[in-house]
Amino acid sequence: MSNFKWVLVLGMIASGVQPSLGADGERPAGIWKLVSYEVERQANGQKEPVMGNSPTGYVTFTQEGRVFFVLTGEGRKAAKTDQERAELLSTLVAYSGMYRFEGDRWITKVDVAWNPEWVGTEQARTFKVEGDRLQVLTPWRVMPNWADKGMTRSIVTFERPK
Repeated sequence: MSNFKWVLVLGMIASGVQPSLGADGERPAGIWKLVSYEVERQANGQKEPVMGNSPTGYVTFTQEGRVFFVLTGEGRKAAKTDQERAELLSTLVAYSGMYRFEGDRWITKVDVAWNPEWVGTEQARTFKVEGDRLQVLTPWRVMPNWADKGMTRSIVTFERPK
């Protein structure tokens, strides 16, 4: 990195602006707000907004190397019964752990998650940063929230909050 770029990055950090580092060697840093969440079925290529058209959530990458990932589906309502509470799990994705970057992938060693099966695993995601947008692609897998859809991958888009 040239001296000018280092001075620019240090100036941004000192002023409280976090550089966004993904595509072409850039990596996400700081806070990103969810814009969209689609799931693609491997069997037929069909894409659908399984969390609704306006899901909510954030991903935060700390300087200390921890990621916090929380997404919720559109239109969630407070549950009144055990059945309703159980159904809310299908509209939630939440985990945290230490992360590292390997090229255009970030890998999280999960130490807390909404789904206990993920604790102790490494979750890998491919990412691309373009300006204030972060696009994330999961590998093909059977997602616990919608296992009935078979092998799927998630296409998740974030932007820097304004």
